[in-house]
Amino acid sequence: MREFTIGKNDAGQRLDRFVAKNLPLLPPALLQKYIRLKRIKVNGRGSKRDARLEAGDILQLYINDEFFDKPSEENMFLTVFRPKLSIVYEDENLLLADKRPGMVVHADETEKVDTLINHIQAYLYQKREWDPKQENAFAPALCNRIDRNTGGIVIAAKNAETLRILNEKIRAHEVEKSYLCVTVGRPKPPAGKIEGFLRKDEERKQVTFYHRPVPGGKTAVTLYQTLETRGPLSLVECRLLTGRTHQIRVSMAAIGCPLLGDGKYGDGAVNRDYHETKQALYSYKLSFPFPTDAGLLGYLRGREFTVADVPFRDKYFPAI
Repeated sequence: MREFTIGKNDAGQRLDRFVAKNLPLLPPALLQKYIRLKRIKVNGRGSKRDARLEAGDILQLYINDEFFDKPSEENMFLTVFRPKLSIVYEDENLLLADKRPGMVVHADETEKVDTLINHIQAYLYQKREWDPKQENAFAPALCNRIDRNTGGIVIAAKNAETLRILNEKIRAHEVEKSYLCVTVGRPKPPAGKIEGFLRKDEERKQVTFYHRPVPGGKTAVTLYQTLETRGPLSLVECRLLTGRTHQIRVSMAAIGCPLLGDGKYGDGAVNRDYHETKQALYSYKLSFPFPTDAGLLGYLRGREFTVADVPFRDKYFPAI
């Protein structure tokens, strides 16, 4: 429990607005709930949210200590009152979340609160599976990333050992990620391997594909297979043998088949014709072949997980 004594400069404020200003980590909906439950008292009694505070009032807040901290990137999960997650799989060590297109996985210059990691941490905190006050350093963390406008499976580790193992397995290419995408054009040949070198322009946030080594370029290898073609569009499955920024988007554009809806590497006129503003790309399947020892995650060996649905597949290729 914490107490505040209302000074003359705070007199006249509404109860809920005073608390919201002093506890910015407390979600507005949770604040209203605490007032109703009388976990926020004025002079020892419950009060209404619109009650006007007077100088000398004693405010008593029966609220978890975490909400009194100063906002930072590490504790912004507290502001998420109702986590929004589509969970593909979960156990005591990890969680597989189907990230929706449009959501960022981590905070960036455009979004600090509505991020996938904040929703996951809020979910585990509210389930009481994770208590940041009981941890010295570890917080649930993501093992892979997906672009804002790409959807699909993201792996979250619930403990440090799981994070260590999965990071090692991803580096060793023992975790297989398969994507579905819609391309403008028919890949030729219909199945194959795209090999090249990708170099990222950090200022423009854009990647360029090269057929030969270039300074700063990184090797990129993508396997693809055409599943169906209808008119100018093709449904293609891709598997990454390397994990580079924008790899599938740049590689498919390099063979003359950019992704539908891709505003950076695609065909703007076609995107407008189809009214698509996000790249048609989805990390729809995740496999754990684990050919080598996987420690406490050995039970995942040979398992495969897929998302329930891929919106653009259902829209343009409903028979698949």
